Amino acid sequence: MATFNNLSFPADTVPASDPCLPSRSVGSKGKSSRTGILIINADDWGRNIETTDRILECVQRGSVSSASAMVFMEDSERAAALARERGVDVGLHLNFTSPFSAALASSRLTEHHQRVSRFLLRNRLSQVVYHPGLARSFKYVVTAQLEEFRRVYGEEPRRLDGHHHMHLCANVLLGGLLPAGTIARRNFSFQPGEKSGANRLYRAAIDRILARRHRLTDFFFSLPPLAPTERLDRIFDLARQFSVEVESHPVNSEEYRFLAGGEIFRRTSDRPVAPHYRLSNA
Repeated sequence: MATFNNLSFPADTVPASDPCLPSRSVGSKGKSSRTGILIINADDWGRNIETTDRILECVQRGSVSSASAMVFMEDSERAAALARERGVDVGLHLNFTSPFSAALASSRLTEHHQRVSRFLLRNRLSQVVYHPGLARSFKYVVTAQLEEFRRVYGEEPRRLDGHHHMHLCANVLLGGLLPAGTIARRNFSFQPGEKSGANRLYRAAIDRILARRHRLTDFFFSLPPLAPTERLDRIFDLARQFSVEVESHPVNSEEYRFLAGGEIFRRTSDRPVAPHYRLSNA
């Protein structure tokens, strides 16, 4: 088990050549000279007006690096225009579980999406089971969202993640539905004892599969819980040497106060939030 600042992952489950592992160069004093980066990413850009506006405010304040955009949602078109106008760094937030709220979502897309959603929400284990009968529906839903992102943003998504992290479900991952070479969001990183050994092994295996076709950050965490304060301090401290993504939802009041009220800057004064999403210089 490799451990950094009380945060760990099972190193023996990931090959040394895996790009998700930290890569270090050692200077004359024996210290790592690798430069880290702290990425605060806000999910659900374009889901609705309130969500988009709160994320935009945080981006403009410098407390959020980037956003993950939903397409076929009620504010997707306006959000795309804002991103182009204000220079917001945006990736695609694939949606398999929440109903599309934009009128332009076709009946065919809605039908395929409903099939996928019913399966994934049926029970907690559906995500880890490959359903051959739904392969066509999964491919259609992913392809439609990729095409819509290209239409409204005028470019290919450089990075992808998923609403409720369903981009890591078996049908998407084993079906190779995420464009190769993109940055993809990995599984959550956990402190020792937070998850069972079997759970950690499964997550490490999924990350290893991801790393064959995609670039990953070294660590990935959720912004909440905001207490105890030591938790976030340990996470932020990792960004001195590693690429760390922190998922946020500014539409939630507690997270919004933390990000828009300035507390984030007091906690990261010596390891500032990145101005956009990029991986550290491995």
